Amino acid sequence: MSAISVELPGEQIISGHCEPEFTPVLEAFRANFAERKEVGASLCITHKGRTMVDLWGGLADPQTAQPWTQDTVSIVYSCTKAATALCLHMLVDQGRVTYETRVADIWPEFAAGGKEATTVGMMLAHTSPVPHVAEPIKRGGLADWGYMTARVAAEPAHWEPGTRQGYHGLTYAWTVGQLVRLISGMPLGAFFRQHVADPLGLDFHIGLPESEEPRVAPMIAPDPAEVNFASAFFRAATTQPGSLPNLFLTNLGGADFNSREIHAAEIGSANGITNARGLAGMYAPLAHGEGGGLVSADTFHRMSRVSAATHCDAVLCQPMRFAMGFMMSTDNRALGGDSLILGETAFGHVGMGGSIGFADPAQGLSFGYTMNRMGAGILLNARGQTLIDAAYRAIGLTSDASGAWR
Repeated sequence: MSAISVELPGEQIISGHCEPEFTPVLEAFRANFAERKEVGASLCITHKGRTMVDLWGGLADPQTAQPWTQDTVSIVYSCTKAATALCLHMLVDQGRVTYETRVADIWPEFAAGGKEATTVGMMLAHTSPVPHVAEPIKRGGLADWGYMTARVAAEPAHWEPGTRQGYHGLTYAWTVGQLVRLISGMPLGAFFRQHVADPLGLDFHIGLPESEEPRVAPMIAPDPAEVNFASAFFRAATTQPGSLPNLFLTNLGGADFNSREIHAAEIGSANGITNARGLAGMYAPLAHGEGGGLVSADTFHRMSRVSAATHCDAVLCQPMRFAMGFMMSTDNRALGGDSLILGETAFGHVGMGGSIGFADPAQGLSFGYTMNRMGAGILLNARGQTLIDAAYRAIGLTSDASGAWR
Protein backbone atom coordinates (compact mmCIF):
# COMPACT_ATOMS: atom_id res chain seq x y z
CA MET A 1 0.00 0.00 0.00
CA SER A 2 1.19 3.50 -0.74
CA ALA A 3 0.99 6.20 1.91
CA ILE A 4 -1.72 8.82 1.55
CA SER A 5 -2.28 12.32 2.89
CA VAL A 6 -5.73 13.84 2.41
CA GLU A 7 -6.48 17.38 3.49
CA LEU A 8 -9.39 18.14 5.79
CA PRO A 9 -10.96 21.46 6.77
CA GLY A 10 -9.00 23.40 9.38
CA GLU A 11 -5.60 22.34 8.10
CA GLN A 12 -6.08 18.80 9.39
CA ILE A 13 -5.20 15.69 7.41
CA ILE A 14 -6.06 12.02 6.97
CA SER A 15 -2.98 9.82 6.90
CA GLY A 16 -2.33 6.13 6.44
CA HIS A 17 -2.82 3.61 3.67
CA CYS A 18 -5.71 2.45 1.52
CA GLU A 19 -5.72 -0.11 -1.28
CA PRO A 20 -7.21 1.27 -4.53
CA GLU A 21 -10.27 -1.00 -4.46
CA PHE A 22 -11.13 0.43 -1.04
CA THR A 23 -10.99 4.07 -2.20
CA PRO A 24 -14.75 4.49 -1.55
CA VAL A 25 -14.02 3.70 2.10
CA LEU A 26 -11.43 6.48 2.20
CA GLU A 27 -13.99 8.81 0.63
CA ALA A 28 -16.58 7.85 3.27
CA PHE A 29 -14.02 8.39 6.03
CA ARG A 30 -13.27 11.86 4.65
CA ALA A 31 -16.99 12.64 4.32
CA ASN A 32 -17.45 11.94 8.03
CA PHE A 33 -15.18 14.89 8.79
CA ALA A 34 -16.66 17.15 6.13
CA GLU A 35 -20.34 16.32 6.63
CA ARG A 36 -20.88 14.49 9.94
CA LYS A 37 -18.87 16.48 12.49
CA GLU A 38 -16.12 13.92 12.96
CA VAL A 39 -13.30 15.37 15.10
CA GLY A 40 -10.68 12.63 15.30
CA ALA A 41 -10.89 9.00 14.23
CA SER A 42 -9.14 5.86 13.06
CA LEU A 43 -10.25 3.11 10.69
CA CYS A 44 -8.72 -0.28 9.90
CA ILE A 45 -9.97 -3.09 7.65
CA THR A 46 -8.43 -6.44 6.85
CA HIS A 47 -9.67 -8.70 4.07
CA LYS A 48 -8.57 -12.29 3.58
CA GLY A 49 -5.52 -11.76 5.74
CA ARG A 50 -4.36 -8.46 4.20
CA THR A 51 -4.64 -5.01 5.74
CA MET A 52 -6.53 -3.07 3.09
CA VAL A 53 -7.27 0.13 5.03
CA ASP A 54 -5.33 1.77 7.88
CA LEU A 55 -6.39 5.39 8.27
CA TRP A 56 -6.33 8.06 10.94
CA GLY A 57 -6.99 11.77 10.97
CA GLY A 58 -8.39 14.91 12.53
CA LEU A 59 -7.75 16.08 16.07
CA ALA A 60 -7.13 13.93 19.13
CA ASP A 61 -7.74 16.92 21.38
CA PRO A 62 -9.41 20.04 19.93
CA GLN A 63 -8.57 22.07 23.05
CA THR A 64 -4.84 21.69 22.46
CA ALA A 65 -5.02 21.17 18.66
CA GLN A 66 -3.16 17.88 19.15
CA PRO A 67 -3.52 15.86 15.94
CA TRP A 68 -4.78 12.29 15.83
CA THR A 69 -1.66 10.30 14.92
CA GLN A 70 -0.91 6.72 13.97
CA ASP A 71 -0.45 5.80 17.64
CA THR A 72 -3.39 7.72 19.15
CA VAL A 73 -5.73 5.54 21.20
CA SER A 74 -9.09 6.19 22.80
CA ILE A 75 -11.59 4.51 25.08
CA VAL A 76 -13.89 2.21 23.12
CA TYR A 77 -16.53 1.62 25.80
CA SER A 78 -18.55 -1.54 25.10
CA CYS A 79 -16.27 -2.77 22.34
CA THR A 80 -14.37 -3.99 25.42
CA LYS A 81 -17.08 -6.59 26.09
CA ALA A 82 -15.97 -8.59 23.06
CA ALA A 83 -12.40 -8.70 24.38
CA THR A 84 -13.64 -9.84 27.80
CA ALA A 85 -15.91 -12.48 26.26
CA LEU A 86 -13.07 -13.76 24.08
CA CYS A 87 -11.01 -14.40 27.21
CA LEU A 88 -13.75 -16.57 28.72
CA HIS A 89 -14.27 -18.45 25.44
CA MET A 90 -10.55 -19.24 25.43
CA LEU A 91 -10.86 -20.72 28.92
CA VAL A 92 -13.81 -22.84 27.75
CA ASP A 93 -11.70 -23.97 24.81
CA GLN A 94 -8.93 -24.99 27.20
CA GLY A 95 -11.38 -27.26 29.01
CA ARG A 96 -11.24 -25.28 32.24
CA VAL A 97 -14.97 -24.58 32.29
CA THR A 98 -18.05 -25.25 30.13
CA TYR A 99 -20.85 -23.00 28.97
CA GLU A 100 -23.24 -25.15 30.99
CA THR A 101 -21.24 -24.84 34.25
CA ARG A 102 -23.21 -23.11 36.99
CA VAL A 103 -21.62 -19.86 38.08
CA ALA A 104 -22.11 -20.96 41.69
CA ASP A 105 -19.53 -23.71 41.16
CA ILE A 106 -16.90 -21.06 40.37
CA TRP A 107 -18.15 -18.08 42.34
CA PRO A 108 -20.20 -19.30 45.34
CA GLU A 109 -21.07 -15.77 46.53
CA PHE A 110 -23.00 -15.18 43.30
CA ALA A 111 -25.47 -17.95 44.16
CA ALA A 112 -27.86 -15.71 46.11
CA GLY A 113 -31.06 -13.79 45.58
CA GLY A 114 -32.53 -16.07 42.90
CA LYS A 115 -29.36 -16.25 40.77
CA GLU A 116 -28.42 -19.82 41.73
CA ALA A 117 -29.26 -21.39 38.34
CA THR A 118 -27.18 -18.92 36.31
CA THR A 119 -24.70 -20.58 33.94
CA VAL A 120 -21.51 -19.40 32.28
CA GLY A 121 -23.33 -19.26 28.94
CA MET A 122 -26.01 -17.01 30.40
CA MET A 123 -23.32 -14.65 31.69
CA LEU A 124 -21.89 -14.39 28.18
CA ALA A 125 -25.25 -14.02 26.40
CA HIS A 126 -26.80 -11.22 28.52
CA THR A 127 -29.45 -13.58 29.94
CA SER A 128 -27.89 -13.61 33.41
CA PRO A 129 -30.29 -11.82 35.79
CA VAL A 130 -27.91 -8.99 36.81
CA PRO A 131 -28.08 -6.36 34.05
CA HIS A 132 -27.27 -3.64 36.58
CA VAL A 133 -27.20 -3.00 40.33
CA ALA A 134 -30.16 -1.11 41.69
CA GLU A 135 -28.72 0.76 44.66
CA PRO A 136 -26.38 3.72 44.03
CA ILE A 137 -22.77 2.83 43.27
CA LYS A 138 -20.38 4.60 45.60
CA ARG A 139 -18.23 7.38 44.21
CA GLY A 140 -15.22 5.80 42.53
CA GLY A 141 -16.85 2.38 42.78
CA LEU A 142 -16.29 1.40 39.15
CA ALA A 143 -12.55 1.43 39.73
CA ASP A 144 -12.83 -0.86 42.79
CA TRP A 145 -12.91 -4.48 41.59
CA GLY A 146 -13.67 -6.00 44.98
CA TYR A 147 -16.48 -3.56 45.68
CA MET A 148 -18.14 -4.11 42.30
CA THR A 149 -17.90 -7.90 42.32
CA ALA A 150 -19.41 -7.91 45.81
CA ARG A 151 -22.24 -5.65 44.61
CA VAL A 152 -22.95 -7.89 41.62
CA ALA A 153 -22.85 -11.05 43.75
CA ALA A 154 -25.30 -9.58 46.27
CA GLU A 155 -27.73 -8.13 43.70
CA PRO A 156 -31.10 -9.94 43.69
CA ALA A 157 -32.09 -11.46 40.37
CA HIS A 158 -34.00 -9.13 38.08
CA TRP A 159 -35.59 -12.19 36.42
CA GLU A 160 -35.29 -15.97 36.51
CA PRO A 161 -31.86 -16.86 35.06
CA GLY A 162 -31.96 -17.49 31.33
CA THR A 163 -35.58 -16.42 30.81
CA ARG A 164 -34.99 -12.88 29.61
CA GLN A 165 -32.38 -10.98 27.64
CA GLY A 166 -31.16 -7.68 29.07
CA TYR A 167 -28.00 -5.91 28.00
CA HIS A 168 -25.40 -5.97 30.81
CA GLY A 169 -24.09 -2.57 29.81
CA LEU A 170 -21.91 -2.13 32.88
CA THR A 171 -22.09 -5.32 34.95
CA TYR A 172 -20.55 -7.45 32.17
CA ALA A 173 -17.20 -6.28 33.56
CA TRP A 174 -17.83 -8.17 36.81
CA THR A 175 -20.02 -11.05 35.65
CA VAL A 176 -17.86 -12.35 32.80
CA GLY A 177 -14.73 -10.56 34.04
CA GLN A 178 -14.90 -12.16 37.49
CA LEU A 179 -15.28 -15.60 35.91
CA VAL A 180 -12.12 -15.02 33.87
CA ARG A 181 -10.30 -13.96 37.02
CA LEU A 182 -11.47 -16.88 39.15
CA ILE A 183 -10.96 -19.58 36.51
CA SER A 184 -7.57 -18.36 35.25
CA GLY A 185 -6.19 -17.07 38.55
CA MET A 186 -5.19 -13.86 36.73
CA PRO A 187 -6.67 -10.35 36.62
CA LEU A 188 -8.76 -9.82 33.51
CA GLY A 189 -6.42 -7.21 32.02
CA ALA A 190 -3.36 -9.39 32.52
CA PHE A 191 -5.06 -12.44 30.99
CA PHE A 192 -6.15 -10.42 27.95
CA ARG A 193 -2.68 -8.97 27.54
CA GLN A 194 -0.86 -12.29 27.89
CA HIS A 195 -3.20 -14.44 25.79
CA VAL A 196 -4.62 -12.01 23.20
CA ALA A 197 -3.02 -8.56 22.93
CA ASP A 198 0.65 -9.54 23.15
CA PRO A 199 0.48 -12.63 20.89
CA LEU A 200 -1.42 -10.63 18.24
CA GLY A 201 0.71 -7.50 18.67
CA LEU A 202 -2.28 -5.36 19.63
CA ASP A 203 -2.13 -1.90 21.15
CA PHE A 204 -5.21 -2.75 23.24
CA HIS A 205 -5.45 -2.36 27.01
CA ILE A 206 -7.95 -3.26 29.73
CA GLY A 207 -6.27 -1.23 32.44
CA LEU A 208 -3.99 1.31 30.77
CA PRO A 209 -0.39 1.69 32.04
CA GLU A 210 0.32 5.26 33.14
CA SER A 211 3.16 5.48 30.61
CA GLU A 212 0.60 5.29 27.78
CA GLU A 213 -1.71 8.00 29.10
CA PRO A 214 -0.32 10.83 26.89
CA ARG A 215 -1.51 8.96 23.78
CA VAL A 216 -5.17 8.86 24.84
CA ALA A 217 -7.60 11.11 22.98
CA PRO A 218 -10.19 12.55 25.40
CA MET A 219 -13.76 11.62 24.59
CA ILE A 220 -16.12 14.42 23.56
CA ALA A 221 -19.69 14.17 24.86
CA PRO A 222 -22.48 13.73 22.31
CA ASP A 223 -24.55 16.66 21.18
CA PRO A 224 -27.80 16.60 23.22
CA ALA A 225 -29.66 17.75 20.12
CA GLU A 226 -28.86 14.40 18.49
CA VAL A 227 -30.51 12.28 21.21
CA ASN A 228 -33.54 10.38 19.92
CA PHE A 229 -35.89 11.02 22.82
CA ALA A 230 -38.67 9.33 20.86
CA SER A 231 -36.96 5.96 21.29
CA ALA A 232 -38.27 3.67 24.02
CA PHE A 233 -34.80 3.43 25.56
CA PHE A 234 -34.27 7.16 26.02
CA ARG A 235 -37.88 7.68 27.15
CA ALA A 236 -37.38 5.14 29.92
CA ALA A 237 -33.88 6.35 30.72
CA THR A 238 -34.97 9.95 31.19
CA THR A 239 -38.45 9.61 32.68
CA GLN A 240 -38.38 6.43 34.81
CA PRO A 241 -35.91 6.72 37.72
CA GLY A 242 -34.73 3.30 38.80
CA SER A 243 -35.62 1.60 35.51
CA LEU A 244 -32.93 -0.53 33.92
CA PRO A 245 -32.31 2.01 31.12
CA ASN A 246 -32.09 4.78 33.72
CA LEU A 247 -29.64 2.79 35.86
CA PHE A 248 -27.53 2.00 32.79
CA LEU A 249 -27.06 5.70 32.00
CA THR A 250 -26.98 7.24 35.47
CA ASN A 251 -25.82 4.80 38.17
CA LEU A 252 -22.08 5.08 37.50
CA GLY A 253 -20.69 6.28 40.80
CA GLY A 254 -19.76 9.65 39.28
CA ALA A 255 -17.21 8.01 36.98
CA ASP A 256 -15.30 10.28 34.59
CA PHE A 257 -14.25 8.13 31.64
CA ASN A 258 -11.62 10.69 30.68
CA SER A 259 -9.91 10.33 34.06
CA ARG A 260 -6.70 8.51 34.83
CA GLU A 261 -8.56 6.56 37.54
CA ILE A 262 -10.96 5.01 35.01
CA HIS A 263 -8.29 4.44 32.37
CA ALA A 264 -6.17 2.52 34.89
CA ALA A 265 -9.03 0.36 36.19
CA GLU A 266 -10.09 -2.99 34.77
CA ILE A 267 -13.67 -2.45 33.60
CA GLY A 268 -14.15 -5.23 31.10
CA SER A 269 -17.48 -3.87 29.91
CA ALA A 270 -16.52 -0.29 29.22
CA ASN A 271 -12.93 0.96 29.51
CA GLY A 272 -10.84 -0.82 26.90
CA ILE A 273 -8.41 1.59 25.25
CA THR A 274 -7.21 0.98 21.72
CA ASN A 275 -7.54 2.25 18.15
CA ALA A 276 -9.02 0.84 14.95
CA ARG A 277 -5.90 -1.21 14.33
CA GLY A 278 -6.32 -2.87 17.72
CA LEU A 279 -9.99 -3.69 17.14
CA ALA A 280 -9.52 -5.00 13.61
CA GLY A 281 -6.44 -6.90 14.76
CA MET A 282 -8.33 -8.70 17.50
CA TYR A 283 -11.00 -9.81 15.05
CA ALA A 284 -8.63 -10.61 12.17
CA PRO A 285 -7.89 -14.22 13.26
CA LEU A 286 -11.61 -14.81 13.79
CA ALA A 287 -12.36 -13.45 10.31
CA HIS A 288 -10.55 -16.45 8.85
CA GLY A 289 -13.19 -18.72 10.41
CA GLU A 290 -12.59 -21.87 12.45
CA GLY A 291 -11.18 -19.87 15.35
CA GLY A 292 -8.05 -18.48 13.74
CA GLY A 293 -5.76 -20.09 16.29
CA LEU A 294 -7.38 -18.32 19.25
CA VAL A 295 -9.97 -21.04 19.85
CA SER A 296 -10.85 -24.37 18.26
CA ALA A 297 -13.32 -24.69 15.41
CA ASP A 298 -15.98 -26.10 17.76
CA THR A 299 -15.67 -23.20 20.19
CA PHE A 300 -15.58 -20.72 17.32
CA HIS A 301 -18.87 -21.99 15.91
CA ARG A 302 -20.46 -21.89 19.35
CA MET A 303 -19.31 -18.36 20.12
CA SER A 304 -20.09 -16.82 16.73
CA ARG A 305 -23.74 -17.79 16.28
CA VAL A 306 -26.89 -16.20 17.70
CA SER A 307 -27.47 -17.38 21.26
CA ALA A 308 -30.16 -14.92 22.39
CA ALA A 309 -32.58 -12.66 20.56
CA THR A 310 -35.62 -10.67 21.60
CA HIS A 311 -38.13 -8.17 20.32
CA CYS A 312 -37.54 -6.05 23.43
CA ASP A 313 -34.26 -6.17 25.28
CA ALA A 314 -34.95 -5.46 28.96
CA VAL A 315 -32.39 -2.64 29.02
CA LEU A 316 -32.14 -1.32 25.47
CA CYS A 317 -35.94 -1.48 24.91
CA GLN A 318 -35.66 -2.59 21.30
CA PRO A 319 -35.03 -5.76 19.29
CA MET A 320 -31.52 -7.12 19.79
CA ARG A 321 -29.59 -10.20 18.68
CA PHE A 322 -26.55 -11.50 20.56
CA ALA A 323 -24.00 -14.24 20.20
CA MET A 324 -22.27 -15.16 23.46
CA GLY A 325 -20.47 -11.88 24.11
CA PHE A 326 -20.96 -10.34 20.69
CA MET A 327 -23.64 -8.35 18.91
CA MET A 328 -25.12 -9.66 15.67
CA SER A 329 -26.62 -7.65 12.84
CA THR A 330 -29.84 -5.98 13.99
CA ASP A 331 -31.85 -3.65 11.76
CA ASN A 332 -34.23 -1.45 13.77
CA ARG A 333 -34.62 1.35 11.23
CA ALA A 334 -38.29 0.69 10.58
CA LEU A 335 -38.98 0.81 14.32
CA GLY A 336 -37.18 4.09 14.90
CA GLY A 337 -34.54 2.42 17.05
CA ASP A 338 -30.77 2.13 16.74
CA SER A 339 -29.24 -0.42 14.41
CA LEU A 340 -26.10 -2.39 13.65
CA ILE A 341 -26.23 -3.63 10.06
CA LEU A 342 -23.59 -6.22 9.22
CA GLY A 343 -23.24 -9.34 7.11
CA GLU A 344 -25.28 -12.37 8.09
CA THR A 345 -22.31 -14.22 9.63
CA ALA A 346 -20.66 -11.17 11.18
CA PHE A 347 -20.24 -10.78 14.94
CA GLY A 348 -18.68 -7.95 16.92
CA HIS A 349 -19.55 -5.14 19.29
CA VAL A 350 -20.31 -1.45 19.25
CA GLY A 351 -19.09 1.01 21.86
CA MET A 352 -21.20 3.85 23.22
CA GLY A 353 -20.78 6.82 20.95
CA GLY A 354 -20.28 4.75 17.82
CA SER A 355 -17.00 2.81 17.85
CA ILE A 356 -17.22 -0.67 16.33
CA GLY A 357 -15.17 -3.80 15.79
CA PHE A 358 -16.31 -7.01 14.09
CA ALA A 359 -15.37 -10.09 12.09
CA ASP A 360 -17.28 -11.45 9.12
CA PRO A 361 -15.88 -14.94 8.54
CA ALA A 362 -17.95 -15.55 5.40
CA GLN A 363 -16.18 -12.61 3.78
CA GLY A 364 -12.80 -12.92 5.49
CA LEU A 365 -13.33 -9.36 6.77
CA SER A 366 -12.29 -7.69 10.01
CA PHE A 367 -13.12 -4.07 10.81
CA GLY A 368 -12.29 -1.50 13.46
CA TYR A 369 -13.39 2.13 13.83
CA THR A 370 -12.74 4.44 16.78
CA MET A 371 -13.37 8.13 17.31
CA ASN A 372 -13.44 10.78 20.02
CA ARG A 373 -16.65 12.72 19.26
CA MET A 374 -19.42 10.50 20.50
CA GLY A 375 -22.75 10.10 18.79
CA ALA A 376 -25.91 10.14 20.87
CA GLY A 377 -27.29 6.69 20.07
CA ILE A 378 -26.89 3.35 21.82
CA LEU A 379 -25.67 1.41 18.77
CA LEU A 380 -24.15 2.81 15.58
CA ASN A 381 -24.63 6.25 14.14
CA ALA A 382 -24.27 7.32 10.51
CA ARG A 383 -20.48 7.71 10.72
CA GLY A 384 -19.74 4.09 11.59
CA GLN A 385 -22.52 2.56 9.50
CA THR A 386 -21.47 4.50 6.40
CA LEU A 387 -17.94 3.13 6.74
CA ILE A 388 -19.24 -0.42 7.14
CA ASP A 389 -21.49 -0.01 4.10
CA ALA A 390 -18.56 1.25 2.03
CA ALA A 391 -16.40 -1.68 3.15
CA TYR A 392 -18.98 -4.25 2.13
CA ARG A 393 -19.51 -2.59 -1.23
CA ALA A 394 -15.74 -2.57 -1.79
CA ILE A 395 -15.69 -6.38 -1.61
CA GLY A 396 -18.64 -6.69 -3.97
CA LEU A 397 -21.62 -7.13 -1.65
CA THR A 398 -25.01 -5.46 -1.90
CA SER A 399 -27.68 -4.92 0.76
CA ASP A 400 -31.29 -6.00 0.45
CA ALA A 401 -34.50 -4.63 1.88
CA SER A 402 -34.01 -6.57 5.11
CA GLY A 403 -30.76 -4.75 5.81
CA ALA A 404 -28.57 -7.81 5.29
CA TRP A 405 -25.41 -7.68 3.18
CA ARG A 406 -25.24 -10.37 0.52
